[in-house]
Amino acid sequence: MDGALIIDKPAGITSHDVVARVRRIIGERRVGHTGTLDPFATGVLVILVGRATRVAQFLSGAEKEYEAIIRLGYATDTGDATGRLTTETQRCTEVHRDAFEAAFASLRGEIEQTPPMYSAKKVRGEKLYELARRGEEIERKPIRVTISKFESMSHDDGLLQKNDDGTCDLKVRVVCSAGTYVRVLAEDFGKRVGIGAHLAELRRTRAGDFKIEAAITLERLSELTRSDSASQILISPDAALSHLPTVQLTADDVRRTLHGMDVQIEASATFNWSDGQPVRMGDTGELTAVGIYDKNREVIHPRVVMKDKD
Repeated sequence: MDGALIIDKPAGITSHDVVARVRRIIGERRVGHTGTLDPFATGVLVILVGRATRVAQFLSGAEKEYEAIIRLGYATDTGDATGRLTTETQRCTEVHRDAFEAAFASLRGEIEQTPPMYSAKKVRGEKLYELARRGEEIERKPIRVTISKFESMSHDDGLLQKNDDGTCDLKVRVVCSAGTYVRVLAEDFGKRVGIGAHLAELRRTRAGDFKIEAAITLERLSELTRSDSASQILISPDAALSHLPTVQLTADDVRRTLHGMDVQIEASATFNWSDGQPVRMGDTGELTAVGIYDKNREVIHPRVVMKDKD
């Protein structure tokens, strides 16, 4: 099996756990994913199988879309509902829509985020959450991310849903660049409106071109595998990379590509590609390789070869 599976990750397990379960279900050792989801989060997890694991680098940087619930009332040490309270609970009162809109607007565009201590980001070879569990906190360098959309999903006057403990829930939609911490976005939103906040729920609804509507559960994957139908939902490597431009190779081009040699391409065929543009290199509808366009030399250099040499 070579291709991509879109899994609807359940809450309570890690992305690595999903990879391990897919390995057991389909009986394939080469399985990976293109972007980690926190254990409490659900939704789109792009799983690569077989030779498709080679193209993860061309998918991991894709834009992401989420639906989330920000709970206003207190902050936690993890930034989500799994952590310990770090502030006293405040009763959440109705905030004027203008104040919310101002907070949303201030967090859209290109912004800086400091990676949370409870994250999988590595510093000096150790994951931050491993340090946090030992009670250690270290200085982290801010990263730049792009928030294309950050808005309430409620379009009526009742923006907030009040909870019995005095907190309030705000349902939001976020479209952002890869590497964005939605937990940090929730915390920063709370600071803008003057109340402690954390992420109560998080669901990824899109990763690049892959949407939640196309995702299947692990249980459904098991059913399809038992009936020898799993291949029917496998997205080919070429289709998984459909966001990249493509060139059709001649028989001689295929031979050169399989040996890692550059393929000459006419400037008129590049459609104003930028230098370093990843390109699908195809033959009879199949992905032979993914190459990198060299604008000065007008060649494509094979970066990842998908087929074996004959």
